[in-house]
Amino acid sequence: MNKISPRPEIKILADAPALAEYAAGQFIRIANEAIASRGRFCVCLAGGSTPRLLYAILAQPVRAVQIEWPKVQIFWGDERCVPPDHPDSNFLMTQQTLLDHVSLPAKNVHRIYGELEATRAVRHYINEMQNVFTGQIFPRFDLVLLGLGDDGHTASLFPGTPALSETRAWVVSVEHSIPPPPLVTRISLTLTVLNSAANVLFLVAGAGKSAIFSRVMKDQTGPDLLPAQRVRLVDGRLVWAIDKMAAGEYLKYKGTD
Repeated sequence: MNKISPRPEIKILADAPALAEYAAGQFIRIANEAIASRGRFCVCLAGGSTPRLLYAILAQPVRAVQIEWPKVQIFWGDERCVPPDHPDSNFLMTQQTLLDHVSLPAKNVHRIYGELEATRAVRHYINEMQNVFTGQIFPRFDLVLLGLGDDGHTASLFPGTPALSETRAWVVSVEHSIPPPPLVTRISLTLTVLNSAANVLFLVAGAGKSAIFSRVMKDQTGPDLLPAQRVRLVDGRLVWAIDKMAAGEYLKYKGTD
């Protein structure tokens, strides 16, 4: 039986651009290793401002040529139930910053159909994943990118929601009625899928994340763990890449400020 991974690695970078550069290097390295080993790279993307910087770097011609994009399979960890051209769509942000700038076949892009009714969107996304991860009990992504919400949520797995207890499904719909907005239903991968990944990279930047990051790192036990604290890989590498602003309270707690 695989063992639960040890405490996560923490990489502290100077600022958000440096964090994005580090993430780009990790993305390219893991992609090339996966393609060399298995002939493809299956990655799960995240929304948000920090991933936006990462995608812009990957789209630069000097970086884009370092990846065999026809061998890349793109998924998302979560999506709001909005059309793909909606300003709040994770897909739209990724399309504008990355997908439109690299040679990635359309058939390799597996977006969440947020414009569908939630149950249909879940079923469609599961089918998309099953077509790629044929015969697997749970999909094993080569890389999953995640962010950290002010309330400790990650992907669209919010504190206190039934989705946190799901151990069999790959994808769930999540009602989102508590700020931050937009308050729309979301589609999310489950913790079981996230924890089956080979690599998970959290991207956290800005002073506004300092308190919640410190809490996540200090409090790793107990019955009321935050969603982000529940990301503990069964057999993989878990890395938190954060900038100094986000690490502020954590560094004070550790006595290294």
